[in-house]
Amino acid sequence: MLTKPARLLGVSGIAIVALIAGDIVPVAARAQDTVKIGIVMPLTGAQEVVGKQITAATRLFVQQHGHMVAGKKIELIFRDDGGVPDNSKRLAQELIVNDKVSILGVGLTPSALAIAPLATEGKVATVVIVSGTSIVTTRSPYFVRTSFTLGQRSSIIADWAAKNGSKKVVILQSDWAPGAEATAVFTAYYTKGGGQGLETIKVPLANPDFAPFLQRARDLNPDTLFVFVPNNQAGSFAKQFVERGMDKAGIRLIGPGDITDDDDLPGMSDAIIGTVTAGPYSAHHQSAMNRAYVEAFKKANNFRPNFITLGGWDGMHLIYEALKKTNGSTDADALVTVMKGARWESPRGPISIDPETRDIVQNIYLRKVEKIEGELYNVEFATFEAVEDPGKLNTK
Repeated sequence: MLTKPARLLGVSGIAIVALIAGDIVPVAARAQDTVKIGIVMPLTGAQEVVGKQITAATRLFVQQHGHMVAGKKIELIFRDDGGVPDNSKRLAQELIVNDKVSILGVGLTPSALAIAPLATEGKVATVVIVSGTSIVTTRSPYFVRTSFTLGQRSSIIADWAAKNGSKKVVILQSDWAPGAEATAVFTAYYTKGGGQGLETIKVPLANPDFAPFLQRARDLNPDTLFVFVPNNQAGSFAKQFVERGMDKAGIRLIGPGDITDDDDLPGMSDAIIGTVTAGPYSAHHQSAMNRAYVEAFKKANNFRPNFITLGGWDGMHLIYEALKKTNGSTDADALVTVMKGARWESPRGPISIDPETRDIVQNIYLRKVEKIEGELYNVEFATFEAVEDPGKLNTK
């Protein structure tokens, strides 16, 4: 048994424990009075930026809202899956069986899908705090999402493009499930609006060199390039987009928010100014709650919060409020029942959990990259309220 807080960094597969609850208490008391929340996330490897943002947001939430809920102490346990689904499944099983966690938080789509059967079999309430793939919440009745869906973002930007002068588009997507979903939703809404899809170009997910794919896109002579790459690749993509002269070729760059992610924008060149994206959050979002959130986050972490952080922040909010309503009971069915239909104000704006699909309903904002006081930001210029996952609209 641990007798002191473990360090917060580690290698893939090694437990990373944040004993935010404070002093260690006796085993019997822990079993009765402590709620353990296990978060399986990539903290090393190609997707480590995801874990960095989630860890920062969840720790900040507990710091600001206290480590006691409904008379129970909150203990966060982070485990590093390195973005490998087999690791995710093994670590989640260890958390359930050995650590006796009451609640899980899951990350990337492949990892979430690997963990789903364990959540169902073990009856563990699980908050999806990163994955945006529509099908994820259908894989376990104990999954509830606080992140976003790719369909929410891709449908909005597709409609906007079709109505604002875009006639011919080339799609450039990372070759994995989220990329395929972003492409499918964008294509459906864009063509419905009268646009023409010229070609979909798939880019390898691991260590991509975008140059040849960008050249292929340019040769097709589109007026618009729709891009979906993971947010950790946004900086590299933007650099190569400019190097290939795409910004001067009359090709409009659009996409979901990943390509101008707040984590990468500070390092991008001014050539990215004017890029329009759709997303649920910008660090520049104009609300008192968000200004306070950004200030506290930057003070604690020395970097800007991005849209990923809100999945973790709001996931913790949902867990805290659910525990209050169950008077501290961690029975999975009871927790999920009170999570359904929950509504609250987030730094990103008003959000809720659809009681039928257990999926997030939230505002999606159209944003344009602008330079504000010497820094690049996604500046919102239109709001689409209470957007549901389009992939589930026909199933309700």
